[in-house]
Formats: sequence, structure tokens, C-alpha cells
Amino acid sequence: MKTSEKLSDQIADRIRQDIVQKKYKVNEKIPAEPELMKLYEVGRSSIREAIKKLAMVGVLTVQQGSGTFVCDHQQDETIDQKLRRAGFDEINAVRRLLENEIVRLASLNYTAPDIAEMKRCLEDRKQAINADQLKACIDADIAFHIAIAHASANSVMDDLYKSFTSIIRESFSKREVKGIARFAMSHHLHEQLFEAIRAKKEKQAQQVLNTILENNY
Repeated sequence: MKTSEKLSDQIADRIRQDIVQKKYKVNEKIPAEPELMKLYEVGRSSIREAIKKLAMVGVLTVQQGSGTFVCDHQQDETIDQKLRRAGFDEINAVRRLLENEIVRLASLNYTAPDIAEMKRCLEDRKQAINADQLKACIDADIAFHIAIAHASANSVMDDLYKSFTSIIRESFSKREVKGIARFAMSHHLHEQLFEAIRAKKEKQAQQVLNTILENNY
């Protein structure tokens, strides 16, 4: 075992690996503490802490009086894995909720550097459209929305939105975006969104955002 890790973390990793290898199957009870102590050659406290860690992340569930059971493997997925498994309608619904709140908060909380970054991204987007550079336009478009998320001054929402960016890129690919016409048609809406945020008109900003999302821009 690696000595740089806590013993309970090492045991949690071994139990997780045994679950992956089907030694302990989904919805089945794992051995009781005394047997786990023998199997992994550690004391009771290390076993209990390892089980607690795995229960906290949804790998195991502890049922008082019944024992400890293996949860459905999907509960152990990362947020990125869940996003990639989700359907387009699910992604769009969550994105709509998230971006509406981000736009509202950005309208209230932005700083001068935030506005400067949004404006820079919009200029990059327009230049890419004029130069017919699709990849550069997609990069600038996503950077613009990330700048808005950062301006919300909510670090959790900022991080969540960044998790969406890879999925948004994939959605452009799945819809086989060819050429730059779709981005050109929506550029005026992105400029309107920027101006509404800068004017601190959160309701207007949300209305423009919803027009963008409804048209899959």
C-alpha cells in the first residue's frame, strides 16, 4: 500500500475496485465488518471510515439492522459522465435553468473587468464570423458565456457552467454545424444580451437569453 495516503482511503479504493471487478455486485450486501477486517488486513476503525467515505459518494448505502449494500453504479458517476449520458432535452432544460440565473446574477454583480472580458469575447466572435473561422467562433461564443458565468460572482455556478462547455461543444458537433451562418444570425442577440447585462436589466437579459436558447444559438 502507498504510505502517502490515509489507510482508510486506501481501503476505500480497494473496496471500490472490488465493486468494479464484480466481487461485490450492485444491490448486494458486502461482508460484515469482522470479515472485511480479515479480507483487507486492517482494524475496525479503518473499515468503518472507508465505508463512510464510500457511502458519502453514493458507492455504498448503510441500512441500519440490515448491513451495507452496493449502490447502483450510476451513482458513482462524475458530473461530466452524467452530462455525457444525458439526452439533449435534459441538457437543454438544465442549461436553461442555470444560464437564466447566471444572467440574472451577472446583471447585478458584474465588475468592470467582467464587462471588458465579455466585450472582448464578443469582438472575437464577430471577427471569426467575418473571417469564416468556425472553430474560432465556437471558442469565442463559449468564452463569452463563461465570462457571463464568472460575472455572476457565484463560484459554484461558474464551475457548473464550465462543466457544461464540453457538452455544448459536443452539441455543436452532433448537430453537424457546417459553416458559420447560425452564429452570424445570432450575433445581434448576443450583443443585445451583453447590453442588457451592462445596463443591469436582468429581466431583459433573461428574455434575450431565452430567445438564444430556444433557437439553439
